[in-house]
Amino acid sequence: MRSDILRKRIETLPHRALMMCSGISLEDIRSDKPFIGIANSYNNIIPGHILLNELVADVKRGVIDAGGIPFEWGVPGICDGIAMFAEMRLSLPSREHIADNVELMVLSHSMDGWVGVTNCDKITPGMLMAAARLNIPSAILTGGPMKANLRDGKKRHPIEGFRIVGEVKAGKMSEAEAEAMLPHLACGAGSCVGLYTANTMAVVTEALGMSVTGCSTTPALDERKRAQAYETGKIIVDLVRKDVKPRDIMTAHAFENAITVDMAMGGSTNAVLHIPAIAREAGIEINVALFDEISRRTRNICSIIPAGAHEMADLDRAGGIPGVLNRLRDAIKDSPTVTGRSISEIALSGRVMHDEVIRPLERPYRAAGGIAVLKGNFASSAVIKQTAVREDMAVHSGPARVFLDEEELLSAIEAGKINEGDVIVLPFQGPAGAPGMPEMLTPTDAIKGAGFQKVPLITDGRFSGATTGPCIGHVEPEAYVGGAIGAIMDGDIIEIDIPNRRLDVRLSHQELAGRLGLVSPPERRLTPFLKSFRDKFAMSPKA
Repeated sequence: MRSDILRKRIETLPHRALMMCSGISLEDIRSDKPFIGIANSYNNIIPGHILLNELVADVKRGVIDAGGIPFEWGVPGICDGIAMFAEMRLSLPSREHIADNVELMVLSHSMDGWVGVTNCDKITPGMLMAAARLNIPSAILTGGPMKANLRDGKKRHPIEGFRIVGEVKAGKMSEAEAEAMLPHLACGAGSCVGLYTANTMAVVTEALGMSVTGCSTTPALDERKRAQAYETGKIIVDLVRKDVKPRDIMTAHAFENAITVDMAMGGSTNAVLHIPAIAREAGIEINVALFDEISRRTRNICSIIPAGAHEMADLDRAGGIPGVLNRLRDAIKDSPTVTGRSISEIALSGRVMHDEVIRPLERPYRAAGGIAVLKGNFASSAVIKQTAVREDMAVHSGPARVFLDEEELLSAIEAGKINEGDVIVLPFQGPAGAPGMPEMLTPTDAIKGAGFQKVPLITDGRFSGATTGPCIGHVEPEAYVGGAIGAIMDGDIIEIDIPNRRLDVRLSHQELAGRLGLVSPPERRLTPFLKSFRDKFAMSPKA
């Protein structure tokens, strides 16, 4: 075991003394019990993380009962919903910071295995990146979704607040009326109720085989969650004893399975950022074209908030990810999981309890999966959640309205300066341009809240998993590194054709090239952390 260097070498006698100062018994140090790290992302800021200390206690019990020694440390977590519009640029960079945090702690303290206890947007992918990078036995425990409030027959939850802001900005609701809604929006512990990025990445974790069965959909306050935590504690000790490593589980087939499940469910476009980043750490290259390829052949069989009316708790009652896998069983490629069962076994044993929440393949919500990848003279690639776009907006052309920040756009909406049919363009929002590639839920929901039906938004930034409507993000190349999006001007005609996967501006190559030579990126306030992130992605555009 990796911990033998601390247990058995005379050179590490003082190391053992230090561990005994921390409360580890001499008997445990001299035993063959594996050292199990627990990366705990608890804080009392994020609703999805406020219960993680309780789950960590159950993970520890499982580790001890299975014959291991648990060691715990803290991992930071940013709430995208709280950071958005305030200071959102640090969120995506925190993913790398989290992966580095785990690497620092696991390697420096000779852990034999580790468990990542997580729940939200960048924390879960950061821990998966660390698992793939270190390739030391590991398992992930996601904390589970919150349940929506039911008020007057309607589901209410925090992310509705972004739409309400749009209604206030458009003069459709007073600030007092909006504030009166606030108590109805607070749901309590758990990741946000729908298939936003947090729950999308929990689903990806389970589909990859890195969490126990049912983990991603079991609500945070459900008693089964603590049982899953205990099971995860026992499983990690077994993985260490059998020397089962993350790259044995996160194979190329496992990543294809995860993308297939994501496309079938209509998850967040942020998966296009996170899945390739996790795969790269495992030595597997996944490009954006694979998402489009899998999406074309995968039917959309779930309609979960924000694309539909069902919440994650409904999906759980309907059979969870095993139920989804059962529907997709002919498309699933066999791969192992941390539980010891293969993903194919889990798919075969899955049961669907509600045919409307997880529809049969013969009666999908849409014939194709969640994401479409667009190309044209505007971008070499751009991503849209097509399952959240009305059919009458699948093809659209209109004049560009260019804004360099969210506040400028919100002011234009408030002043009535946006017209139906306009195409809003937000350049210089990418990994290098912003920097940090902030999410754009505030402007997208402001457009929706203002009542616009035919106003697409295009950005080299990214969108929250809560975004709906014709919102195109992840435009590459981004404006900061010379992408065409930086040369778009007010009045340019933008052409969007989702079925044919096209995104074009009605300009000649020569005119675009001439404009690009004159583009000057806007000045941005930078912290040292953001500057280092910009420097990294200005050289390499992959996020």
